[in-house]
This record gives sequence, C-alpha cells and structure tokens, in this order.
Amino acid sequence: MPIYEFFCEDNNRIYSFFARSVIDDKTVPICPDNPAYSMKRHVSGFAVIGEAKEPSESGPGDDMDDPRLEAAMAEMEREMATMDEENPDPRKMGQLMRRMSELTGEKLPASMEEMVGRLEAGEDPDKLEEEYGDLAELDDFGDSVDGETGGEQRKALIRRLRGPSRDPELYELRDYLGE
Repeated sequence: MPIYEFFCEDNNRIYSFFARSVIDDKTVPICPDNPAYSMKRHVSGFAVIGEAKEPSESGPGDDMDDPRLEAAMAEMEREMATMDEENPDPRKMGQLMRRMSELTGEKLPASMEEMVGRLEAGEDPDKLEEEYGDLAELDDFGDSVDGETGGEQRKALIRRLRGPSRDPELYELRDYLGE
C-alpha cells in the first residue's frame, strides 16, 4: 500500500496521501487546504543502500541526485531562512537568485541577468521594479505574478526560493479524489 506525494503550487506545499492500491498517473487528489488549488504528482526522495555513484563531471546541476547539489540546496535553504521577508537584503537576494540559476542549470534571460547583477551590487529592489516594469513582475525566473505589489513579489520569491513546505499529515487518498 503506497504513499504518494503531491505538490500544490498555489500554496507551495507537499502533501502525502495513503492509497489502498496503486494509482495511475492521471489520478490527482484535491488540495486538503483548498479544493480550488491544483496539485501535481511529486517524486519523493528515498534512501539507497549500497555503493555511492561517481559524481557527474558536468557539474552539480546536471544530476539532481548529486550529493553536492543536495548539500548546496540545503545551504541555500538555511540562508533563506534567515532572510527578512519584509526588508530583504538586495545583495543576498541577487546572490541567491544567481546560485539557484547555476544549480538548476537554467540560464537567466539577459535583462534578468542585468537585474540580478544590480541586486548583487546592492541597488534598491523598489527602484529596479520601477525601472524594469514587467520584468520585476516575474517570479521564479519567468512566471508572472498577477496583482502583487513589489513587497508581495519579494515575499513570494523568497518563499519559492526556500522551497516547498511539507504538510506533516498523512491523508487518505480516497477522501480527496473529488468524485
């Protein structure tokens, strides 16, 4: 009897569901916190016993199971936990955005690269938001954040950089299938 994990982008949480049988890829429960939120299957981490695999020669971003990548992500998570959501340090914001890009292997668009460089130099995020307009409304390297002010955007970005939270409860899958 497996346990499946699903991620809710709307509230940035991972939920665990107990299933009495194996489910297909199309089965997706409704979010326990809000039925209007969408969920998608999340690949769970697991332990492997045995000999460690050789590290990838192409860098940590190429192999998501790379222990160096996991350690770097854990270090970033610790750094983000100390960041003030109300008044974040622009240098730290820029450094974290650049490091996330490097770790994931996602290249920043040229205008975002320029903005990150200016954050790293300590420029005021509000000033950059005015100057870059629509670019400043981008979160998570490209997803538009509608209706959010600059302060709300920074808080949302910090939350996303921290990664999803994990709901500690184990839910009965059949109770959340919405049929």
